[in-house]
Amino acid sequence: MSTDIRILSPCGMLGYGFPEKSFRNGLEKDPHGIVVDAGSTDGGPHKLGAGVSIVSKRAVKKDLGLMLPAGLSRGIPVVIGSAGGSGARTHVEWTLEIIDELLAELELEAKIAVIWADFSQEDVRQASAEGRISPLSPNIPALTEEAIAATPRIVAQMGHEPIVEALRAGADIIVCGRAYDPSPFAAIGILHGKDPALAYHLGKILECGALCAEPGTTKDSILGTIGDGSFTVESLNPQRQCSETSVAAHTFYEKEHPYLLHGPGFMLDLEHCRFEEAETGVVKVSGSRLVPAETYTVKLEGARQTAYRTFVVAGIRDPILLGKLEEVEELVRAQAREYYRDVPETDYSIRFYNYGMNGVLGSQEPEPFRGHEVGVLFEVVARTQELASSICATVRSTFLHYGYEGRKSTAGNLAFPFAPSDIEFGPVYAFSVYHLMESSPDAFTIEHRRGGAKR
Repeated sequence: MSTDIRILSPCGMLGYGFPEKSFRNGLEKDPHGIVVDAGSTDGGPHKLGAGVSIVSKRAVKKDLGLMLPAGLSRGIPVVIGSAGGSGARTHVEWTLEIIDELLAELELEAKIAVIWADFSQEDVRQASAEGRISPLSPNIPALTEEAIAATPRIVAQMGHEPIVEALRAGADIIVCGRAYDPSPFAAIGILHGKDPALAYHLGKILECGALCAEPGTTKDSILGTIGDGSFTVESLNPQRQCSETSVAAHTFYEKEHPYLLHGPGFMLDLEHCRFEEAETGVVKVSGSRLVPAETYTVKLEGARQTAYRTFVVAGIRDPILLGKLEEVEELVRAQAREYYRDVPETDYSIRFYNYGMNGVLGSQEPEPFRGHEVGVLFEVVARTQELASSICATVRSTFLHYGYEGRKSTAGNLAFPFAPSDIEFGPVYAFSVYHLMESSPDAFTIEHRRGGAKR
């Protein structure tokens, strides 16, 4: 019987933080890899478009300050997926700077493998011309030359293959550009000859940290162990516990289909999975199946700047205004448009979000409003920051003093929690590339370097 392979996931996002005791409990299990995901598109296209990280340098350095010494002193590889949040070159370089800074401070040296996930505009343009690019879903338009030219950063989600190659080359630390979230975890199991189906299913669970436990959180550590024909998951914090229900429920997390999960070059079929309690707090999972795809494809992500935003947060408590809030908002919008009738309406948009009434579901809200106060967020998105701020100021002042029918006072429709009330957000981005590209696992470049103190 082959050796069980253990993978320690410190947390669901590098920089989210985790209890040191939980992490130390995981180290006592002698893991074969310390793996952490650092990326997400949950927050939309801004981080990729702006080239900034999801979390702060302070938070990333704090987490790596525990992970790197632990891995290097024990000979356990540390793998970071989707470095910097979006995994583009600027995000990877930002992460490498933090690693180099830490290694120097700790007087440690490491073999670092960097796996770049960037694709040039010319690469994408050529793939499109060859008919190798298709929309990710039916509601996404075909990729155009204009969209490619307007998108300075385009990344692809790598699979496990280049990560396994870097592990085989003896890397102590692997910093991945944009990666399919489970891939860095799956790579550890696949490196050791484990069933890729089990490795990827376990990776799907581990990439979110202890979110599969009860109570669930991304800010705690979890351990996965791959054996022959099954894997187990267990919490490393006695205050949390994995159950058949919690692990099965997390298997359904972030999927368009209940039991089918597409990845780079494969589809994971989880229809016949079994979730069993092997022992208290330890859940055994079996029955995962991996189906190779006829064509190897990777998901491309790219974001372009589209506009600028200014917004205001305010509160409303007048029951008369609350009774006709959407009507008044439409009148305010119309008055602002009339004032700026010299500006093409295609150059800007005005939106209202009424939190406490229907700010989350909008027109799909099934419950009638019963509250006594509402938080209103209104935003103006426009071609320039100056235009967005000018129109937003007009909307704010019009709304503040609007004389709606039945009003008793002459002012004070809105209560502002901040001064100044108008907040310039800056550039707005949209996903301009969100497509599948026919490619191959060796399309990702691996760079090997030394990091840390000289010996």
